Amino acid sequence: MTAFLKKTLALLATSAFLTAMIFLGLGYIVSWPAASPEKADVIIVLGGDDGLRVSKGAELYHAGFADDLLLTGLDSRYYRPGKLNWRERKLISLGIPGEAIHVDIVSTSTWEEAANTLSAMNKNGWQRALVISDPPHMLRLQHTWTKVFTGSSKRFVLIATKPEWWHPLLWWNNETGSRFVLSEIKKNLYYAVMYY
Repeated sequence: MTAFLKKTLALLATSAFLTAMIFLGLGYIVSWPAASPEKADVIIVLGGDDGLRVSKGAELYHAGFADDLLLTGLDSRYYRPGKLNWRERKLISLGIPGEAIHVDIVSTSTWEEAANTLSAMNKNGWQRALVISDPPHMLRLQHTWTKVFTGSSKRFVLIATKPEWWHPLLWWNNETGSRFVLSEIKKNLYYAVMYY
């Protein structure tokens, strides 16, 4: 075997190994910014929810982490004040008082959720927020919210739900997990070009 062939095979093997490590590590990469909850003024429950984010928000509220909750991502076309949507009803059914629930019916993207939350925090005198979403959403949230909050005295902590379908190493082995991770990789690239 020639030296050139040995070097080529070593390079190919190294490349294959690195590609496999990056692929397997994507679940950790997209979810690493999640942190443990700490005392805050408001709990932000991001839109795109199937109920798990709302439940996590209620759990943190009952644990005393904040006195207010802000639901984002409610579609203004269908939202009617005085007629609770399913997320508000779920929070109330979980024991959250109606006066603690605030809604954002304007935001339609992660960027808008961050910008409109910052405005709501300024308006309500909230200093620190707990932001709830699913694990694969954490990387884009970290970059987006950091960019939006730069220059502000307001702070946020990202809190991940614990969906049954999520495992950071085996994300590719679950249809929901793989779809979410691949979607987030694309969205992270788009946000890097458009916003950062």
